[in-house]
Amino acid sequence: MNFFVSNGVRLAYRVDGPENAPVLVMVNSLGTNLHMWDPQVAALSQRLRIVRHDCRGLGASEGASEDGTIEQLGGDLLALFDTLQIERAHICGLSLGGLIALWFVAQYPERVSSAIFANTAARIGSGEIWNARIAAVRAGGMAAVRDATLGRFFSESFRQQEPEIVRLIGEMVVATNPVGYIGACIALRDADLRTMVKKIRVPSLILAGELDESTPPSQAQELHAAIAGSQLVIFPKVAHLSNVELFEKFNQALQNFLPGKPPAQTREVEGD
Repeated sequence: MNFFVSNGVRLAYRVDGPENAPVLVMVNSLGTNLHMWDPQVAALSQRLRIVRHDCRGLGASEGASEDGTIEQLGGDLLALFDTLQIERAHICGLSLGGLIALWFVAQYPERVSSAIFANTAARIGSGEIWNARIAAVRAGGMAAVRDATLGRFFSESFRQQEPEIVRLIGEMVVATNPVGYIGACIALRDADLRTMVKKIRVPSLILAGELDESTPPSQAQELHAAIAGSQLVIFPKVAHLSNVELFEKFNQALQNFLPGKPPAQTREVEGD
């Protein structure tokens, strides 16, 4: 694990893949860490240089506080680009990571070659939903939201068929710093990018899951309508963490959209 500093805060990152290959920056979801992208790294890192980081207050990154904003999280991503001297890159974010990617692409289009916005929306949830989530974590810690989170992350059939993968993701959720989680919830609660995303003009791929209750296909369709020239793929019978649940089709969608076509690999999700 490596570290960079953004506004005085030490954040964790990892780089995989050939040094001179095109760069793909991947931004994780709420309640996970950079290892949520392991199924993609296994398939894509032969021909892409993949950069991942733990968002502020999550995973191995410091800076846990309850004053999170989308501007702060997007600024951390800019600091990662600058630290690694990445002039331009492809970017892929899922859920919270997708919201961060939307903000970053709208603010710094000159730094982005193309973008994948997965299981995300310009406005995620409602104040009522996020306040209830924050109250649950304050009262009972991360264990209080584990089961509900896994229920949103994965379809019922996947939870039954792949209990080990679900267990590993559940461990990521429980290991998350509660204060950092609350800060990210506040950033999500207060962020509304519905006007901002209309100015995105980089080549964009929008991915959604048919069974996703957190960011349903209707919101993906709204994002598709707002971003001129974007492509939209809705995966059938999959929920929120589509990159894990349907990793082969997710990887294929990225391979079709991004440069190079590395061979598919087996699914692997690691813990910290």
